[in-house]
Amino acid sequence: MAIEVKICGINSPAALSAAVEGGAALVGFNFYRKSPRFVTPEAAAALARTVPASIKRVAVIVDLDNEAIAALLAAVPLDMLQLHGKEDPTRAAAIRARFRKPVMKAISIAQASDLEAADKFLPVVDRLMFDAKPPPSMKDALPGGNAISFDWTLLAGRDWPKPWMLAGGLNPENLAEAVRISGARRVDAASGVEDRPGVKSPEKIRALLALAKTL
Repeated sequence: MAIEVKICGINSPAALSAAVEGGAALVGFNFYRKSPRFVTPEAAAALARTVPASIKRVAVIVDLDNEAIAALLAAVPLDMLQLHGKEDPTRAAAIRARFRKPVMKAISIAQASDLEAADKFLPVVDRLMFDAKPPPSMKDALPGGNAISFDWTLLAGRDWPKPWMLAGGLNPENLAEAVRISGARRVDAASGVEDRPGVKSPEKIRALLALAKTL
């Protein structure tokens, strides 16, 4: 089975075309205003409408209230909600029940004990994502997309009863090693397929997706 890839932070037609033509399984639109990958609902809607039905359109949201989520879903055709903030299991369950969309929860990882949080979310989400927790020394760190990785051996030999994705600084140069060490069969790439923060590289997207097909 080839590696399933999500290209996150899509904000241009060129990036979207590279992701679609390259075989991405999911594309992510980042609605966190402080992120360099932020895209307005209007711009995201124009892009999302062109995505083939075979590819899931994911909203990356950070601690939004119900009113904001409802407005987003009314404006943009989306298939999944990715919770990348401080949402707890109760909030994740409420979002899933209210909006009737599959929910993926990002878990920030720096050490083995951080993995324990995943168990609390298993009953209330459809997917998990393991992303790198920024070190305290990183000023103005984002909830995700900081171009840093965590120790992939923390995931080695582990599995969960829900699909899970590996994220955090993945790029065409380290993807094979990340998959080999972690055992991940689903991955998320954002900063690692950019020329600079928020500016996707179609060439890097194509290279990562081509590699993923061989793993």
